[in-house]
Amino acid sequence: MTAVRIDVGNLMAPRLAGGVEPQRLRGELSDTFRAAFAEMERRREAGELGFLDLPYRTELVREVTAVADGFGQWFEDVAVLGIGGSGLGAESLRDALLGPYWNAMSDEERDHYPRLHILDNPDPHTFRGLMARLDPARTLFNVVSKSGATAETMALYLAVRDRLDESVGPDKARGHLLFTTDHRRGALRRIGEEEGIPMLPVPENVGGRFSVLSPVGLLPAAVTGVDVDALLAGAAAMEQRCREPELLENPAGLLATLLYDAEVRGGRPIHVLMPYADRLRTLTFWFQQLWAESLGKKRRADGSAHIHGPTPVAALGAVDQHSLLQLFVEGPPDKVILFMEVEDHGQEVPIPVRHPDVPEVAYLGGHTLEGLLHTERRATAEALRREGRPNATVLVPTIDAHAMGQLYMFFQMATVLAGALYDVDPLDQPGVELGKQLTYGLMGREGVEVPEIPDPDPEWVV
Repeated sequence: MTAVRIDVGNLMAPRLAGGVEPQRLRGELSDTFRAAFAEMERRREAGELGFLDLPYRTELVREVTAVADGFGQWFEDVAVLGIGGSGLGAESLRDALLGPYWNAMSDEERDHYPRLHILDNPDPHTFRGLMARLDPARTLFNVVSKSGATAETMALYLAVRDRLDESVGPDKARGHLLFTTDHRRGALRRIGEEEGIPMLPVPENVGGRFSVLSPVGLLPAAVTGVDVDALLAGAAAMEQRCREPELLENPAGLLATLLYDAEVRGGRPIHVLMPYADRLRTLTFWFQQLWAESLGKKRRADGSAHIHGPTPVAALGAVDQHSLLQLFVEGPPDKVILFMEVEDHGQEVPIPVRHPDVPEVAYLGGHTLEGLLHTERRATAEALRREGRPNATVLVPTIDAHAMGQLYMFFQMATVLAGALYDVDPLDQPGVELGKQLTYGLMGREGVEVPEIPDPDPEWVV
């Protein structure tokens, strides 16, 4: 299997004006990285970084595949009810490995694996629209919430449960439910135990945004025929590569260190992830949550005040060359662009030779759509470099399960290392928790004080 690699040449001087000097990378920044690496290893040994162990949790894989290959194949549709890390991982896996039109394919084209839907936002229009297209009697609803108290997910669960009661009857509804939740506590665990609903565990030391390689992401992948063994083998391969304390031999460490340095020293706090492949588009939203929620903190790890955090932005090549690139090239110099190039798309579409008398069109003939994407990425990276705009490229050999496993582990390890560099805890999310508590109070959850929120001031409503 070919490894995912990262090309950082367009971040380095003298190739990039104002770029990182090679001797500084090998000296000062390598020393800085070693301290961050030591902190990651300390947390690993303390058992806090459970996502690093997921590629080796064979008992979890057996449990997931048993459910997916048995119970999961009874249904024509599987709907995942989960928000944030409980939905984005599954969605990014579906779009990357099954393709964006999986749900529109015939049963034969899908090899009779079920369609896969993600219900995350409790938008009533979306909910009604999907439920109108699903037959609850032929659908498995996978409710994903580690705490079992996520307001959006549990509201969707209650609405779905009502539809199931109407369609198949209260006694049979549990046969259409699967809970993925904490392995021993929480509201969803309690409901599942009381009602005999099958459940898959989320390990205690695996947080939501780091859970894609746990049953949270593995069940939706396995039930649709994805090779989860290859997915986890790819993750293991990357995890082992990133155990290296030498900066120039650790791809996740190199990414974390250079993006951290670009913000702190270079004043570039906006980090854009821009793949040149539609199938990786959803991955950019998964990365956006991972980077933002892990690193955007107002306190250091020791509790002292220090507001910091890069802003991740999702983009898509070549589409966003026609919307965002003008800003990237000539706008404020506050961004680093991280391209993703798929070296082999697995299929070629020739561009026919036509209109030889129209030079604006004729030059395309004889090339391929894949070749055009490669050229567009190279040209865009070079345009940015010439304007002194730093960029790097993640080289993805092909989009398959092994490569996706590498990518998930690569970005997760880079995030934890970046947390050590920023001196923040990448595993918590106190800002999100405040919003949750306010929601609980406003919605009348027992034991939560109703917050006082001022009504809109008519003077400022125009």
